[in-house]
Amino acid sequence: MTALPRAVVVAVNPMASFGRRREVGPRVIERLSDAGHHVVAMGEANIELLRRETARALKDGADALVVVGGDGMANLGIDLVADTGIPLGIVPSGTGNDLADGLGIPIDDTEAAIDRLLDALQREPRTIDAGTIRRGELTTWFGCVVSAGFDATVNERANLMSRPRGRSRYVIALLRELATLRPRPYRIHADGRSIEVDAMLVSVANNRSLGGGMRIVPDADLSDGLLDLFVVGPMSRLRFLRLFPKVFRGEHTGLPEVSILRVSSVRIEAEGVVAYADGERIGPLPVEVSVAAGALRVLA
Repeated sequence: MTALPRAVVVAVNPMASFGRRREVGPRVIERLSDAGHHVVAMGEANIELLRRETARALKDGADALVVVGGDGMANLGIDLVADTGIPLGIVPSGTGNDLADGLGIPIDDTEAAIDRLLDALQREPRTIDAGTIRRGELTTWFGCVVSAGFDATVNERANLMSRPRGRSRYVIALLRELATLRPRPYRIHADGRSIEVDAMLVSVANNRSLGGGMRIVPDADLSDGLLDLFVVGPMSRLRFLRLFPKVFRGEHTGLPEVSILRVSSVRIEAEGVVAYADGERIGPLPVEVSVAAGALRVLA
């Protein structure tokens, strides 16, 4: 059995201070402290301040980082600890908890998620892949999915909505965006192969799902050293709407409009499309996405 970490930095999403999950952060801190860990609690007023102060705390010699929130907080944590050797723990309490779900962390039971975290702190961390996104001179990390099509448009609308919470927010955003749904021409360069395609959705997945449980690549492997390029070709709005429920069950992969290609790197180009990663806005295409095999240690 490995030694317990001497210091655990706990970063809590500022938005988690409100609503039904406001007790999750304090509960995580309480239970870690009761288990004998030295907890450095980060509860800043906004995300940028939280990012800065958490980075500072990690530089002071932390042994692990635990984030409390959804995929946006997981993304913040990955950005801070990928390729550093510092393990990342996640206690899900967000709108979308796809990375936690992909890691097998309970997403609807806080106490069970904390139990799993405490157990993981006594074991060697699990090693998984992460992804990098390069846009111009800026490079960022991601853990779940890069969206660069209709899925990104839905994400942008969902992020502007304050209600409802959870999966239904993405579904409502999708229904509202259906009015303008149309295929777009893409230029894709995947591992040296050039692809020109008209597509509704284009995503690059490390994890199996996005948007609070949409299992776009149900067989994605977080540790295979590859990403999955997911493309949905042209179809009518009515057919898209009828087939959409299959995505939550992962039953869409055999459809003729759907293709999945395993890649190590991919460049995506299209006019008027904004990319998202783990629900966070990256910016207009083009972007270059690559896998960083084994770059992330996780407490799961």
